[in-house]
Amino acid sequence: MGSFGISKKFAAVSALVASVTFLATMPRASHDAGASLAISTPPGPYVGGGVIPIEVSGTNARLSVSAVGPGTIVGNRYRVPAIAEPLDALVVAAVPNAFAIATLHLVPPPQPGRALVAVAAYESGIVLHDPKTFHVVGIVPIEGAPGDVAFGAGGTIYAPDTDGTQLFRVDRAPWGVSSLPDVMLGSEVAVDAESGAVFVSNRDVEGRGAVTRLLHGENMRVITGTTAEGLIEDVPRRKLYVGNINSDDVVEIDADSMRILRRFHTLPRPFGLALDGPRRTLAVVSNENAEMPERGGYVATYRLDAAGSLLARSARLSFPVGIALDASRQRYFVTDEDDGVVYVLDERTLKPRHAPLRACGVPWMPHVDAATQRLLVPCARTNAIAVFDLQTLRQISGSPFPTGRYPLSVALSG
Repeated sequence: MGSFGISKKFAAVSALVASVTFLATMPRASHDAGASLAISTPPGPYVGGGVIPIEVSGTNARLSVSAVGPGTIVGNRYRVPAIAEPLDALVVAAVPNAFAIATLHLVPPPQPGRALVAVAAYESGIVLHDPKTFHVVGIVPIEGAPGDVAFGAGGTIYAPDTDGTQLFRVDRAPWGVSSLPDVMLGSEVAVDAESGAVFVSNRDVEGRGAVTRLLHGENMRVITGTTAEGLIEDVPRRKLYVGNINSDDVVEIDADSMRILRRFHTLPRPFGLALDGPRRTLAVVSNENAEMPERGGYVATYRLDAAGSLLARSARLSFPVGIALDASRQRYFVTDEDDGVVYVLDERTLKPRHAPLRACGVPWMPHVDAATQRLLVPCARTNAIAVFDLQTLRQISGSPFPTGRYPLSVALSG
């Protein structure tokens, strides 16, 4: 418990309870507080630098929120301090005639050189896991909803706020959490290892989709179509590919000049993208289900030549969304948000190579890690990560692993 010991904790709680008793003698708010006050904010463990909303149920009255131990309260939010050893903090929410207490577990930031798995959990923030055990190292709470996550140089972590206007950045040495403005409704993020540029697809910028590049403290943006979602970079050729889900096309962008080189119409609702650079092919997922006009989605591959010609097309799938390439075995993994499975398709023919892999509820953007020979699948509905061995296609022991709430994307540091 460190310097904040048990006796001090309960002495402080007693003082707060006394203050709550005093509050009960004051005039009531205009709404009835009730007596079932509860704090539903998860206990953590949290890493310093971010802010946690204190979620309280059981009342409509105006709350008084206080902290005991490290950290500070701003409104109904708890600001997580940077600490050197694990500690607990108490948060007390009070209204006239009722109060609730919750414990938040705080941990030091991971060492700068430590390998990590980062998960973009829409309702929790950035959740860091140990890549060997998948135990939670810590949660980086951010004031936004991360839709994707990527690692940059030195292990820096980037995550766009998919409901807001900022890109979150987590530096490792020294540890720090910051936000970069003017990044509208970010869907996916890619980091250029050569230039250090960070690219984010923007679902909506004044009614259109776009891509924003952040480099040397400056933002440059190009309009791509309608509702930009999927994003992937061909680093050796200095090109980006972006899928516009509501204009049914993919654009090719020069990564250095941010100029659109060409646009080609693909399948309906292009969402997930996968690139085979050496073969010069692009795989595109049609994110449709059986109730939509096309009566189900599918996957198509295109040759990245002057014509952008169609190479292959899969059979109808229930509701495909994400895709990842296992280049060494020439196969794609495609997640299906309706059936909760991962399709295994031949890269050239797009025919099944294996029975669909059972994952967990609403699998989203899959990730192939060649170094560890694993496939990682975030499952949004079940708040878990399913991990498969690429050689056997079986889930590893302990999979699926718990993570934050509503995970959408996963990345591994080098």
